[in-house]
Amino acid sequence: MSGMGNRSQQLQIRVTEAQKRAIRTAAERAGVGMSEWVLARALPAPATRLGALIGEVDGAESHAAWAEIIELLQGLGGVEFDRVLEGLDVDGLSARAANYLAALVEMKAAQIDRPPPRWTAGVVPLAMPWFGTELRRLREHLLVHAPVAFRRRNLFIDAAVGDRV
Repeated sequence: MSGMGNRSQQLQIRVTEAQKRAIRTAAERAGVGMSEWVLARALPAPATRLGALIGEVDGAESHAAWAEIIELLQGLGGVEFDRVLEGLDVDGLSARAANYLAALVEMKAAQIDRPPPRWTAGVVPLAMPWFGTELRRLREHLLVHAPVAFRRRNLFIDAAVGDRV
């Protein structure tokens, strides 16, 4: 069993001889084993996945990306939270998306008793309030009940990390 790392299960897949050679060559170029190389592509590390999702959040169909970001944040613990989020680049995001992401990250930081990453302080709150609804009565409710991290950023929604938005 020594030399097998943390492997607890085995998955076999059928590949052609040419595919196996291509995987072996790519893994060797990356300086990792074949299993590690395949897993990194099938199940990307949280930082890599988060970076890819950030590229999708300003699009017309961004709900799925936001849901996956929330799910990714839910799974992060202390040290991993710091490692994944510290160097995050939000410069290409719209002001609303950058504030929404910063609020999500600040809420998660509070939940796990960690300081938020430094970049969140650089995201300037929205100049005008943004509401997640057009309904006047619900807007009045959101003014009071939106999570604090969102209210500080002039975003008024009724969800939190752990909730679906």
